Amino acid sequence: MIKMKLEQIERVKKISKSDFISQYVKKQIPVVIEELTEDWPAFHKWKLSYIKEVAGETVVPLYDNRPVNHEEGFNEAHRTMKMSDYINLLEEKPTNYRIFLYNLMKQVPSLKNDFLWPEIGLKLVKQLPMLFFGGENSKVFMHYDIDYSNILHFHFHGEKQCMLFAPDQSKYMYKVPHALISREDIDFDDPDYEKWPALKNAKGYITNLKHGEMLYMPEGYWHYMKYLTPGFSMSLRSFPQNIVNLSKAAYNVLIMRYFDIVMRKFKGQKWIDYKNEKAIENTNQYLRKAS
Repeated sequence: MIKMKLEQIERVKKISKSDFISQYVKKQIPVVIEELTEDWPAFHKWKLSYIKEVAGETVVPLYDNRPVNHEEGFNEAHRTMKMSDYINLLEEKPTNYRIFLYNLMKQVPSLKNDFLWPEIGLKLVKQLPMLFFGGENSKVFMHYDIDYSNILHFHFHGEKQCMLFAPDQSKYMYKVPHALISREDIDFDDPDYEKWPALKNAKGYITNLKHGEMLYMPEGYWHYMKYLTPGFSMSLRSFPQNIVNLSKAAYNVLIMRYFDIVMRKFKGQKWIDYKNEKAIENTNQYLRKAS
């Protein structure tokens, strides 16, 4: 049985600004900082029971693992539910329903008092951070972020597995063109190398995040997340420092996203199918050239 080439992400308990920037940001290498949040109120308070208490009546958007569909809008939710009912579901049984990129702090301003903007050397975007929730074994498909930001990803309540690939591994990832995702029918927990042979060449990173730990994800890194237990995470962002990545981010936000929306509208499912076929064709073409 062939396993993916995955290296454990480096870990430190604490780190100075200068060391974080020189050893990880400048080199664009991921790292886990284990004790960055220990002086935050969130470290002691942010459990599912607390979120249920302060945000239970809030109606939240939920997403499951269904493939991209031309009839659905960009990041359109699959259903909605009161937060209290959703947390009950998380605690009751495994579920694929996730909360993705949700600004819960806008609905519940008191949550803003529970975290501190870390003094870590990055100029963070001071907008309200997004929260992500998931049930046991729920998965976030392999993708990279539209804005190529440097991301500080904090996890709370339970354990979450994170798999990362650097941008230079995109050639092996069966990247869907005019999108930010790999083929959604790839099982990155147990890939079928007969069907997806390029993945045998991909070299990535992996770690399990526990309560209060922070994962630094460099600019444009692919990431696949799996909730090993029910839990939730928060991301803080810093704009890309690499000028090439900044231009790619601008293209994604201002052109690519809207081009894809228009093509979905006029071509429908044929556009989705075409992109999925091109993902295989482009990757296989690279493999032939490299061999």
